[in-house]
Amino acid sequence: MAHLSWVRGYSERKAGALPGSQSAVYRMSDLLKNGAIDAVAGRKFLLDSGLVDMRWSVTWAEDYDTQDDELPERIGSVEGYVIFIHGWTGNHSIWEDMPSMLVNANRRLVGITLDHNGFGHSRFVDENPTLESCNPPAAMKTIERWVDLLKIRRQPGDPTQKVINFVGHSMGGAMLFYLNPMNWRIGEETRYAIAPALLLNDTLHKAFFTAMGIGIGLVDRLRFLTPVERLIEPRMVDAVCEGGSDYVKLAHTAQYRETPRGITASTFEAMGLLNNWEIPRKWDLFRVMLGHKDVLVGLLPMMDMLSEMEFPAGHVRVVAGSHYMFSVGRATALQHSQNRELAVMDILDLHRRALEQQKTGQLVGGSRGFG
Repeated sequence: MAHLSWVRGYSERKAGALPGSQSAVYRMSDLLKNGAIDAVAGRKFLLDSGLVDMRWSVTWAEDYDTQDDELPERIGSVEGYVIFIHGWTGNHSIWEDMPSMLVNANRRLVGITLDHNGFGHSRFVDENPTLESCNPPAAMKTIERWVDLLKIRRQPGDPTQKVINFVGHSMGGAMLFYLNPMNWRIGEETRYAIAPALLLNDTLHKAFFTAMGIGIGLVDRLRFLTPVERLIEPRMVDAVCEGGSDYVKLAHTAQYRETPRGITASTFEAMGLLNNWEIPRKWDLFRVMLGHKDVLVGLLPMMDMLSEMEFPAGHVRVVAGSHYMFSVGRATALQHSQNRELAVMDILDLHRRALEQQKTGQLVGGSRGFG
């Protein structure tokens, strides 16, 4: 597992969110300095993506402290990886227990949560990035390149089948529609979009996000508006994190304050102005979860858009919940805890189907939904 020697170059290591799991944190800059990732390829990746650095966390199931020299074998000898992609003003921590839940349910999976698209420690060089550099298609292209750089896909000579399972929330869910299927073999990837903020036909929400982006941009340029922003900020966080835990709300509040306003503004505006319908209609291993009370992703416009794309009805799960339908808040504990369990079951099921597809080939002339 020499190609995974980078897993020994963590910057921090600790127990996972749940008993029986471990995690380690990585920074691209550290791995480039110690030679764990090819310097030329790594620096080109950061340059092309417009990023100063990139950070991610790896979670795996283990009942004891795996020795560092055993990590490449432990992380590499698996059936696949679940890559969690956060939404606006979020970071890798918003997934809370889900990575540990998944790897505990299937010990041959490894979870990877990351900061991306200018947030967390994956910050853009330009604090006022262009909309084309931070919109969902560009962000998805960056993540596909990052996956290749880490060499977690099945490598030549590797006897083990591997699946890369992408899980995205909000903006992260919207990104999954822009994965390039030409880059992937049959059954090599799955996608699970939770409340995907793909607003292509949603005029009302597009206007909201465009206005929000322009407003935040004005605050960045006109400092006398800062008191107004202090009044708006808690309302915006409450809307983004509706139904989520106190931890998620604190994480979003801290991330909003730490992120340069130009990055946040460009991201919101890019979501509102996106009009790219060039989406490959490859839906066999793609599922969507929507919440009936989601104020940021309208249920009816989203269903209309999916219908226009000929997205299979059996691949859509509508649950009782809000935008953060998988995070267990005090007022949503009963329903959101069930939604989180359903999401974990769906991801595991997609992974199983992908492994079957690698063995038998793609099903032609039909599509199976949940269950």
